[in-house]
Amino acid sequence: MKMPVYAIFLIALILSGCDQITQRLGLEDPGAKEVRLENDAKAVGSACRHSGRAIEDCYSIYSWLPRAGIFAGWKEMDAYMRENQLETIAPQLPPPEPPSNSKKKKKPAAAEAPAEVEAKKDVEGAAKSDGKSAEKAAGKH
Repeated sequence: MKMPVYAIFLIALILSGCDQITQRLGLEDPGAKEVRLENDAKAVGSACRHSGRAIEDCYSIYSWLPRAGIFAGWKEMDAYMRENQLETIAPQLPPPEPPSNSKKKKKPAAAEAPAEVEAKKDVEGAAKSDGKSAEKAAGKH
């Protein structure tokens, strides 16, 4: 009698964790992902309108989101702001980088930093050596 109760409890526990497991593994239902992206796009579109950004700027900044959703959110916020006579609010932060490009851009930036340091050292070293060679040339003559 107790064994089936424990088995049912164990099965219920395992099945309740399926959503958490799939989310951690990055496995997402395509329909749910589409709905989530559409809602994100609407939120971004309305935020862009509220901050006074042009719709074309929102398209280019948030290129990974569907344009139709961005436009729908932008249009809804535009109507709301006109109806309630709200002013735009200037954005305080620069726009974020797309998720796929953020990892790629960080690595070259880190690689460029040592190259810039080496270039500065080479320029400083060349300037010092030019000064020394000029002094040596003046001393020899």
